[in-house]
Amino acid sequence: MLWSDPDDEPPEELRDTQDMLRRLSVFLALAMVLAMIVLGLG
Repeated sequence: MLWSDPDDEPPEELRDTQDMLRRLSVFLALAMVLAMIVLGLG
């Protein structure tokens, strides 16, 4: 371990995966709200 290494920085692909999961969960939450509104109006 070199002194210049970052502290426990997650690898790039892990950060990308977390990013994607976060976006997916936001999208799912919005889709649920939209579905409830549509069902409520229907």
